Amino acid sequence: MCARSLWPVAPFFAPREAAYVGEVTTLRGTFAPGSPDFAYLPFEVPPGTGELRVSYTYGKPAVPPGTPGNALDIGLFDPRGTEVGGRGFRGWSGGARSEFFVRADAATPGYLPGPLTPGTWHVVLGPYTVAPQGLAYEVTVTTAPGPAGSTPEPVYPPGRARGRGRDWYRGDCHLHSWHSDGRRTPAEIAALARAAGLDFLNSSDHNTNASHPHWADAAGDDLLVLLGEEVTTRNGHVLALGTDPGTFVDWRYRARDGRWAHFARAIRRSGGLVVPAHPHGDCVGCSWRFGFAEADAVEVWNGTWTPDDEMALAGWDARLVAAARGERSWLPAMGNSDAHRDPDVVGHPQTVVLAEDLTREAIQEGLRAGRSYVAESGHVSLAFSVTAEDGGRAGIGERLAVAPEVPVTVRLEVSGAPRCAVRFLTDQGLVFTGEPLPVSGTGAVQWHTSAARAAYVRAEVRHETALGPVPGAMAAFTNPVFLGPARDERPGAAR
Repeated sequence: MCARSLWPVAPFFAPREAAYVGEVTTLRGTFAPGSPDFAYLPFEVPPGTGELRVSYTYGKPAVPPGTPGNALDIGLFDPRGTEVGGRGFRGWSGGARSEFFVRADAATPGYLPGPLTPGTWHVVLGPYTVAPQGLAYEVTVTTAPGPAGSTPEPVYPPGRARGRGRDWYRGDCHLHSWHSDGRRTPAEIAALARAAGLDFLNSSDHNTNASHPHWADAAGDDLLVLLGEEVTTRNGHVLALGTDPGTFVDWRYRARDGRWAHFARAIRRSGGLVVPAHPHGDCVGCSWRFGFAEADAVEVWNGTWTPDDEMALAGWDARLVAAARGERSWLPAMGNSDAHRDPDVVGHPQTVVLAEDLTREAIQEGLRAGRSYVAESGHVSLAFSVTAEDGGRAGIGERLAVAPEVPVTVRLEVSGAPRCAVRFLTDQGLVFTGEPLPVSGTGAVQWHTSAARAAYVRAEVRHETALGPVPGAMAAFTNPVFLGPARDERPGAAR
């Protein structure tokens, strides 16, 4: 079992019981439509400060239908500065709460406890959307005197759990706790992950690493907790998956700024994977604009299956076609729940990865290699392989090195998918649709082809639909098996 975390889980806003007479600073202003993405409001922290409190309000005038209203994010930087990629970050809550505190020994979720160093601090405001009338704000900063206090040494979850050796492990790598805009504690998320039959999860709160020490108590021999962040820029979101404990990744740039490659490489240097999330998401700033040259995988399925997931699947498949033609390396697909609060379901969907053991490194290697499939729940299991007439065999994420005209058999075994239909797709598109599986949800489907007719094969399991040829919602899909002479189309091989 992991060591118990010493970091306190603070309430959202918890001033000390004693009355404090401190300095109060009020900062006011108005953002016009088209304002910069971020504004930094300086204030002074005097010597002897024991607690810092910040609250804010802003106007929300009525707007015409279809016009975005006001939404204002907030965060905090200490005297080490506001430079992008610098060391001054002390927390971010986005628009999730209207007040927060920081002390040496504790902080509001999303913020980092630590020394209240005297000097110039900054509140950072991010006008997410601005109404035509403008966005008027008021920020109140209170510094209260008190002892300096001490910050507990963080204790992080271990990098391994009790595994089963080489096996298929289930995980959900896109989850939000109350350290960003979620409403669940790490302990509550871990309990839901266990109930969903997951073996691992990844912490991915928006633009903060504050939750990292709070996962130690939630992990255990039966649950591997990877640490990360959802880097939430104005041009798309990306999962930093399984970074070193305490790693913070800055988010204050757009695609046109030319900074993304630097931060993507920083994620990998910290031991993490770079996974663009919901690339066709329809919320403001959610769709991915940075390209996929720096990605290790891509989140194709996010939460309940919706039209933007269908678009993400089509875009991913188009990149597979390019990889089959030798134009680029191929990019594995993932699926995650992006669960924030009830009724969001942890583990719907989940990525099932073939790994050598239940460790951070082994799980990441399986994801990076594409030895994985995505299922809507722990009830759905797949076994997918391609076998040549001469006995050669390859599984998900592998290549079957075979001459173009040698016959091969594609086989998918399914359980837990009642009345769902199996589909096989290649670089030529949809090539096979089977009859619905029986109500037991268990069955096997075979199809015959060759490398001359299919550069790769992947499988989908879809729910029934009443709309004829329109595909139903996804129940599961696999990464591809490639066919043909050996080539270096491994994920990331082009970098």
